[in-house]
Amino acid sequence: MSDSTIKGTIFNIQKFSVNDGPGIRTTVFFKGCPLHCGWCSNPESQSVLPQIGWTRRSCVGCQKCVHVCPQQAITYKDGSIRIDHHRCVRCQTCVKQCPTRSLKQEGQLMSVEEVMKEVIKDKDFYDESGGGMTLSGGEMLMQSDFAIALLKAAHEEGIHTCCETTGHISSEIFKKIIPYFDTMLYDMKHYDTNKHHLGTGVGNELILSNLKYAIDQGKDVLIRIPVIPGFNDSLSDAAGFAEAIKAVGATSCQLLPFHQFGENKYDMLGRDYLYQSTTALHKEDLIDYINVFKKHHVDAFL
Repeated sequence: MSDSTIKGTIFNIQKFSVNDGPGIRTTVFFKGCPLHCGWCSNPESQSVLPQIGWTRRSCVGCQKCVHVCPQQAITYKDGSIRIDHHRCVRCQTCVKQCPTRSLKQEGQLMSVEEVMKEVIKDKDFYDESGGGMTLSGGEMLMQSDFAIALLKAAHEEGIHTCCETTGHISSEIFKKIIPYFDTMLYDMKHYDTNKHHLGTGVGNELILSNLKYAIDQGKDVLIRIPVIPGFNDSLSDAAGFAEAIKAVGATSCQLLPFHQFGENKYDMLGRDYLYQSTTALHKEDLIDYINVFKKHHVDAFL
């Protein structure tokens, strides 16, 4: 029986998702991630704490937020609002006083019961399409007790469960949680641990070990590779990935071409975006890349 009162920090619940597992799904985005990828499309997910975000296009520059902040955590310079997230105590005084709703808190505590109230609304769509609930982030493994309670609640309602994960967590926690997933979408950022550390802030030994364990347990695992220009997009990288995939006992992977969908979120958080001027990748850019996988007897698809 699941504990419906346990709470976790969530920053979004997205309905009618069709790219986060089989069928039509509701994706629950957890806050907090052990990786800090420079290309992350959800930078608001990296900190486990709620944060105040600012939307430039709707702000009229009235600076009311600057004057009402009790912690003096907000400044205005050269047409931009900047929030000191170390000073901010998330009282939301600025959010409540903003006349154009240009300030918003990213992340809130929600109980299993509150999340499931949203998830259960679309159960008919899950049943008809073979869909369900997907836990994403950030990294839901960082809030494992809350995730397990939520997964149990979903199964009690006959809802298929899936996750999008980095796999970067202790093997003890990983082994504890994976029985509750019907499908796992598992990221492989780089096959080389030193390069993985340069791009994400952590090595990949634990990630690959947990991935192999999940596959050995017979879990339905889909390996996904975000193809990032200048990081892992060379033909030699494709060969390295193919060998790493075979080493963990898999035969296929999905490629996720680099995109700029999260670019504006960095401005919202007052952060620099390392891939600001990097061109997005498209299907035609990865033909040779995919062919390398085929030569290594790994099925790579978009």
